[in-house]
Amino acid sequence: MTNASSPTRLALVALVLVVFLLPPVWLFLSALKPQAEIFQWPPTLWPANPTLENFVNTISRAKFLLFFKNSAIVSVLSAFLSVTISVMAGYALAKFRFKGDTIFFLLIMSSLMVPLQIIMIPVFLVLRDLGLLETLAGVIIAPAATPTGVFLMRQYIVNIPDSLLEAARLDKTPEWRILWRIVVPLSLPAIGTLLAFNLVWRWNDYLWPFLIITDQDQWTVQLAIANSIGRFGIDWPKLLSMSVLSVLPVLVVFTALQRLMMGGIMAGATKE
Repeated sequence: MTNASSPTRLALVALVLVVFLLPPVWLFLSALKPQAEIFQWPPTLWPANPTLENFVNTISRAKFLLFFKNSAIVSVLSAFLSVTISVMAGYALAKFRFKGDTIFFLLIMSSLMVPLQIIMIPVFLVLRDLGLLETLAGVIIAPAATPTGVFLMRQYIVNIPDSLLEAARLDKTPEWRILWRIVVPLSLPAIGTLLAFNLVWRWNDYLWPFLIITDQDQWTVQLAIANSIGRFGIDWPKLLSMSVLSVLPVLVVFTALQRLMMGGIMAGATKE
């Protein structure tokens, strides 16, 4: 067995940390630089005259708070809707036996092999017919049900002992109450993991908002960042500060849910 504190291992760990940490650290420190210092040659890592002017200008002039609010609405509602659908579908597929249940599950899983580009136009036409174009509801509903979420919840719930559910059914407990009072609390690690990933996916999503929304008042943060790149030039201080601000919610989500996520991952890794 290799010594965990060997110099070679420590050097490799340090190298990996540098590779992963250097881009976000460089982004954050560059956002603190005045425009003239950003293009200084040779480039420097630490800002000689750090300033928050770039962040102040971004927040005060570019409707950034409105874009931030739109992204927060889309991320939170879409993530909760996706988790709700995944938990209910996973519970039905894991604990109920009905004709064709295996085929139904395989059909859901086979949709993982269908590229998004194939279903993009049909989904767009459905949203158009429902009058959901140019609305945040269209961005929220389009990616709400994911086969990945259904698969994760089904695989976790199937390991909950049937005896717990049967005892509740003998007491004539309704199925929705069994789901809410027994299945959901026992599945919190998987739910936390799925919720965190959905929040990050929806926050960073660019494609669906780009397809559905053209009204600037409905833009999300990712659309605002993409449109900050002009035809004849790039406002680098604005782009850097917007990028840093857009990363902060992702860090908050992972920090808040890391314990549930690690519990879910470790439970899946040690299950026999």
